[in-house]
Amino acid sequence: MVVTGASSGIGLAAAVHLACRGDQVVLVGRDPARLQAAAERVRENSGARPELFRADFAILDDVRRLAEQLRAAYDRIDVLANNAGAIALQPLRTVDGFEMSIQANHLAPFLLTNLLADRVGRIVVTASGAHRFGALDPDDLNKSLRAYRPMGAYGTSKQANILFAAEAARRWPDVPAYSFHPGVVRTRFANDSRLVAFGMRFMPFRSPEKGAETLVWLANQEPARLIDGGYYADRRPRRPFRKAADPQLAARLWEASAKAVGID
Repeated sequence: MVVTGASSGIGLAAAVHLACRGDQVVLVGRDPARLQAAAERVRENSGARPELFRADFAILDDVRRLAEQLRAAYDRIDVLANNAGAIALQPLRTVDGFEMSIQANHLAPFLLTNLLADRVGRIVVTASGAHRFGALDPDDLNKSLRAYRPMGAYGTSKQANILFAAEAARRWPDVPAYSFHPGVVRTRFANDSRLVAFGMRFMPFRSPEKGAETLVWLANQEPARLIDGGYYADRRPRRPFRKAADPQLAARLWEASAKAVGID
């Protein structure tokens, strides 16, 4: 199982749980030191040392290189957990020319999943109830850079996550795909954002372990018991806001994303 964003938070908690179940776990993260620390945590809890791969999802060439490395290392990836995420307090444009949140949270995992599609048995995407704040326009993936609001940009990327999982399930009927809301989890996620961190002080937090429960559950449930392309929270199917449940919008997003990252 490959878990992105596995250096801390939900990704690390999920990796520990999966490794303790006996699954072979692969950790993907941006910071080498934190990756090593995460690997040690997994080893301490499970007795098994996971494989580590470094990639910065703010750089699409890093994602392409990661895909090549994973393809060289594994003939089969039972589960690809697209969990890496970012929120930017200020409007930031990546080296690839995209708003940071839409690239790190959607375009990068979209690219990685497409490059690994023939090796992957199941896709699990960490989305969020913040998709309610989304204002996705497939014709302008950088729309959030104008009149920038951190939660608006983040919500748009989370809207994209749910649409991506639904469209992946439609396009790849042999590869189950799901998205989920982990709840409001106290992690390093907003450490660099005083505004977001202040707002989150008043929210009902849960632990990373609690937030990871639905990810682990979706990774292990029999597909016949799940809704392909479905959106889940607390191990139950939920209905996302209409803006994240439009199949035509999902199809348009897929085409726009493929063009943006340079794949057919």
